[in-house]
Formats: sequence, C-alpha cells, structure tokens
Amino acid sequence: MSEQPGTDPATAPGARPHAQPATRRRVLALLPAVVALAVAALFPLGANSNQGDMSIAVFVLIYMASVSAWNIFSGYSGYLALGHAVFFGSGAYAIALMARDWHVPAGWSTVALLPLCGVVAGLIAIPVGLVALRTRRHTFVVVTIAIFFIFQTLATNLAFTGGTGGIQLPYLSWLVSVYNERFYYIALVLVVLTVALSWAVRRSRFGLQLMAIRDDEDRARGMGVRTLRVKLSAFVLSAIPVGIAGGIYAYFLGSIYPAGSGSAFDPLFDIALALMGFLGGIGTISGPLLGALVLEALQEKLTQTFSTDGLYLIIYGALFLVVILLMPRGIVPTVAGRLRQWREQRSGRTPEPAAGVAGVAR
Repeated sequence: MSEQPGTDPATAPGARPHAQPATRRRVLALLPAVVALAVAALFPLGANSNQGDMSIAVFVLIYMASVSAWNIFSGYSGYLALGHAVFFGSGAYAIALMARDWHVPAGWSTVALLPLCGVVAGLIAIPVGLVALRTRRHTFVVVTIAIFFIFQTLATNLAFTGGTGGIQLPYLSWLVSVYNERFYYIALVLVVLTVALSWAVRRSRFGLQLMAIRDDEDRARGMGVRTLRVKLSAFVLSAIPVGIAGGIYAYFLGSIYPAGSGSAFDPLFDIALALMGFLGGIGTISGPLLGALVLEALQEKLTQTFSTDGLYLIIYGALFLVVILLMPRGIVPTVAGRLRQWREQRSGRTPEPAAGVAGVAR
C-alpha cells in the first residue's frame, strides 16, 4: 500500500516514535559538549575575582587533559597504565630545561615550547611502550610502575635535572589579575584538543582495533589486528597530551622537583588518573572529564580549606568505594543506561537485546 501524499514518514503508522532526522540527532548529540565548552570559556568572567578558585580550575583542567589522554590508551585497550607520571614529569622537566638552557624569555615565548614537551613525552613513550607492551595486562601494570620509579630516581640523582633541588623556571611578570586566567585558557585549549583526539580515535578503525584488543586480544590477533603496533601507537598518542600538561603544570607553579607530593614524578598522579577514569566511566569520552572535575576540584578545595594533603585521600577512597558498589561501570555509563531504560519504558518498548561484542564496543 503506497504512502498517502503529504504524509510525514516520522508520523506514519508503524514509524518509530523517536525517529528524527539525522542532522537533528547530530545537533542534539553535540549540544551538551557545546554548552559545557561555553560554560568553561565563560568561567573566568565569574571567578576572576577569586584567584583561589581560578587556581583550582587550572589544576582541574590539567587533570582533565591528562586523564582524557590516559583514557585513549587504558580506556580503549583495557591495559591499565600506572606509569603516565613518567610522561607528565618528562614534559615538566623538558620545559624547565629548554627555558633554562636555551635562555628563552619568560612569557609567551616559553609557552610556545609546550608542544615540544609533548614531542619529548611521545619519544620517551616509544621505548617504554616497546618494553612494557610485550607483557600481558597484569604484568604490564607492574612494569609501568617499575619504569616510573626508574625515571623518578634518575631525575633525583642526575646533575642536569638539578637533583633534589629541582629547577626554577623563568619568572613570569604577568599581573596577578591575569596570571591564572591565561594559564586557564592555555589548559582549556589542551583539554579541547585532547578530547577531540579521543573522540577521533574512538570513531576510527584504529579505535575499533583497540576495543577489539580490550574485549579479546587473542581473537583480535587472529583476525589480523597487529596488536603490538596498535597498542604502541595508542600508548604514544596518550603520552603526548600528558607531556604538554606536565609542561603547563611546571610553568604555572614556577618550579619543579623530582619527588614528593605535587612533584613532577608523583606516584599519586597515576593513582589519581585511574580513580578519575573509573569514577566517571573508563572507555567513554565524557566519563574521565567528569571524574577529573569531581575528584581534583574536591582535592584542591579540601587542601585549601583544611591545609592538609591527607584528608582528600580518605575522601578519594570512600567515594571510589561508593561508586564501585553502586555504579561499577562508572557514573556516565550507569546514568546513560538508566536514562535509556526510562525512555524505553516510557515509550512502551522492551529493551533491545545486546548486540554482542560489537554492541558493547560502541
């Protein structure tokens, strides 16, 4: 029976009630990201008078970029990396050494060195990945931790790194009123670029190969995926933004040290990235960002309020236990699943069965 003239296919009998034009669906899908970016861009206008909050915001963005980059490898491949502090610290020392040894003037000239911090981190990730990725998942975790302590020890004992005294970066003469704001927008640009990279990887054939490795590495290898090459490529890609984040961190603080709380090579950095990823939802785009926003903002606020570095660790542990018990997949996947169930119940449809490995990977 032919369709009557003038009948809208979306409202015709038998049509799915939630069917929408493809363009409109894309716009609706991008709307939350656009709103979030607009809020982030306008945040300094409301918080510029409170330099404490602006400082917290800079640290939050640094961790957002770092955990989103970490998620490109660990979230999509299923290999839990606890050594990305190597790339963070390498980027921090790279900008300090380049600014000192090349006599780069303080200001935007030093900021222009940040991409080189990513290059240094990416180059270091190649030999590190070639060693660590020849092992399987559980051994890989141990190897990355061991490599981290090797780099921390080298930074503490080598002469050109300044040893335990660290390195002072060129003094920035920016006014206090714009100091935090400029670093905020520098870090925000890095977050946007890292999220765009994460989205591009997830939507690509390369991302599908990574998720195939996550689901069943032996089967992926049997289907022709060059697993070592794919894992190494993702490992290097994830290291580059983390190295740039380390450079921003070092220049924002004005000095860098090899060990201790808040140092270039801080073991708590890797634990924080893993907690943020699992809290928000590992393997998603927005989950790690949400995890960094909640945990880093909470940690900085507690540290400023109570003048202690230990209280936030207790809060970290308690919050992580609550999420694991109530939302084991993380906040974003759990909330999205419940919203999907609510829409299906409201529309009177029964939930569609899972589509196997391919459906899980999407």
